[in-house]
Amino acid sequence: QVQLVESGGGLVQSGGSLRLSCAASGSIFSLNRMGWFRQAPGKQRELVATITSDSAIRYADSVKGRFTISRDNGENTVYLRMNSLKPEDTAVYCCWLWYGNNYWGQGTQVTVSS
Repeated sequence: QVQLVESGGGLVQSGGSLRLSCAASGSIFSLNRMGWFRQAPGKQRELVATITSDSAIRYADSVKGRFTISRDNGENTVYLRMNSLKPEDTAVYCCWLWYGNNYWGQGTQVTVSS
């Protein structure tokens, strides 16, 4: 049983910063991918950033240069540092882990006010 527990969402003004964390627990092999997706009201879920266990990283074009993903393999934790936040970044951010199957966290709300 794999569980993903997110933290760090909230309300921030445009131009502000937040850091999201996601801790994975359960039977997890070290070779996996973790990352973040987001879903805004009325929109489809979209990839934000992913990182493999050997730190290969992928970002959505919309967040490149503003967001930084990182991970602590020993703790099975992934982080998302979000700088220069914009109102269009407002969404529910969900942690994701791939280890044979897709696993999802419950999601954490990020709201950016203008």
